[in-house]
Amino acid sequence: MNRIVQQTMAAAAILAVVACSKAETPAVSDTARPADSTAMMPAAAAATAAAPAAPTGMVNPTTASQAEIAAAGVADSIAGAIVATRPANMLALDKVLAKTYSKPRRDSIYAHLWIPLNLNKATREEILVVPGVGAKMAHEFEEYRPWTSIEQFRREIGKYVDKTEVARLEQYVAIKP
Repeated sequence: MNRIVQQTMAAAAILAVVACSKAETPAVSDTARPADSTAMMPAAAAATAAAPAAPTGMVNPTTASQAEIAAAGVADSIAGAIVATRPANMLALDKVLAKTYSKPRRDSIYAHLWIPLNLNKATREEILVVPGVGAKMAHEFEEYRPWTSIEQFRREIGKYVDKTEVARLEQYVAIKP
């Protein structure tokens, strides 16, 4: 009996390693509307969302110092360029960072460095910059316009993802007229 338990535990460990390594693959199909919180986002973001680490001290690059931007994981020279140009929105910031960093690396940076998106005015392209947001979730963000409160956001987006993911997404948005 003890041997069966050991073999089962070993098999479970192998499956966990395989599952984690597959989470690094590029993307999940955006064709289905699954119920779980991670299926509407790229695989790398889904792996992050499975055990989200809430960003501490989200920094707005339109007002942050070069040191604060660098502390978010941006090279000092690029942080200096961001301070010099002060990008007006996330698309402008994404273009600057895309010259040097891959999409997964930018998503990691955006867990700490972000210009809040006004959900009532953000373009689809801007919404898609939010780490883990794919076409289906972007559609949900657009569908409920006009947004009137963060409570409405929690309720409506909570229909598609769990509370932890709603809280993570909430960090990236603002509700303004």
